Amino acid sequence: MNNFLWGASTSGFQVEGGYNLDGKGLSTTDVRQVKEGIADCKVASDHYHHFKEDILLMKELGLKAYRFSFCWARIMPDGHHVNQKGLDFYDQIIHLCLENHIEPIPTLYHFEMPQALVDEFGGWKNRRCIDAFVEYARICFTKWKGIVNYWVTINEQLIAMAASDLNGNHESDKVLQTKNMYQMSYHASLAEKKAMKLLKEIDPKAKIGVVNAVQNVYPYSSSPEDVLAAMDAEELMMYMLLDMSVKGEYSFRVKNILEKMNCSPVKEDGDDEILHAVQPDFIGINYYSSICVKENKTATVNYQLPPFFRSSMFEVCPNEHLKKTKWMANGIDPLGIRSIIYKIYNRYSLPIIITENGMAYSDVLENNQIHDDYRIDYLKSHIKEVLIAKEEGYPIFGYCPWSFIDVVSSHQGFSKRYGLVYVNRTDEDVMDCKRIKKDSFYWYQKVIESNGEKL
Repeated sequence: MNNFLWGASTSGFQVEGGYNLDGKGLSTTDVRQVKEGIADCKVASDHYHHFKEDILLMKELGLKAYRFSFCWARIMPDGHHVNQKGLDFYDQIIHLCLENHIEPIPTLYHFEMPQALVDEFGGWKNRRCIDAFVEYARICFTKWKGIVNYWVTINEQLIAMAASDLNGNHESDKVLQTKNMYQMSYHASLAEKKAMKLLKEIDPKAKIGVVNAVQNVYPYSSSPEDVLAAMDAEELMMYMLLDMSVKGEYSFRVKNILEKMNCSPVKEDGDDEILHAVQPDFIGINYYSSICVKENKTATVNYQLPPFFRSSMFEVCPNEHLKKTKWMANGIDPLGIRSIIYKIYNRYSLPIIITENGMAYSDVLENNQIHDDYRIDYLKSHIKEVLIAKEEGYPIFGYCPWSFIDVVSSHQGFSKRYGLVYVNRTDEDVMDCKRIKKDSFYWYQKVIESNGEKL
């Protein structure tokens, strides 16, 4: 457990606010429509004005790492030109972390991009976005050469390319929307690989990884058809993306499924060379719960489902063996995080860091306190499984719960909270955004102090 990175995570658009300050351009997340009564990200958790206070809270907590993200539109408002004030903002965060012995782990892309690039050429639907992303990466790698030791390329490509309100893929035709999603994913994989290669040229000592939303999938029954459905679900929702990130190619099964769906991405000469040129140094795992699937007996695609559930190969169904909550509809499954560590390491043989793992709940502030035993129980049970895998020899080098402070949920605002620190605001009233430490803050503080021995 020496040098284990006990950390915590946030993302830029979900905590920063300051959406129009100091030269920041509009992000895709700034212009999206949210339901009435749900907070948008224009203020979010107001980290833009509280970052110094927040990092001192991280120091008090004892964090060894802070995994966060840059807002691309803050650094490059139009997607092409640099905003120095945006760079300066993140420079302050990085150096304040380092001054307090916290390893900064910035993510280049976490669900947002300059809206200007969507307006100009359609964002990730166009190959021009590859070059725009690589130039953005070059600016960041050059700025923090020798300073940042760990980089993340793209957070949860599965969600980033599937959620239309986050990426600008607004086709009303669901079939075309799905086809575009796979093309966008392919372009993002090319951009990611180019960025990895670029970092090795600019700062060879720095490490770069990918972060994926992982789907530990159980078959509904032991019938061969349900077992195959579970295998296919993992191929499409997890391995497809990681295979591209690590191996530079889709599996034969994925290729055949995409062909049947008429969703095979358009490739160009030279792409394969780019995709096979470099591998990530580590894999980040975002795990919240597992899912259960069964055979799709209709063998048709239900385009009314969320994009990443659309498949003729499987149908998502409830897992009757798991406890469910309002915000954890698939069920709470601590053993699933250990199972997923086994699967990912056995397939890719790369070091692993848990970059997100958290309990969503509608916390209630009472007498200026949050008694979140439910979150403590969730984190405790999951950390226990992570440490079992580590003790068995799996190279896990860090654990970052989601999230350090309450964040504005991408689709549920502030009614759905994950933080170790409460942010005093509601969906409809920004209030003072005062930071209030939850019981889970003090519990995690002891976990870090004991290096995982006191859970």
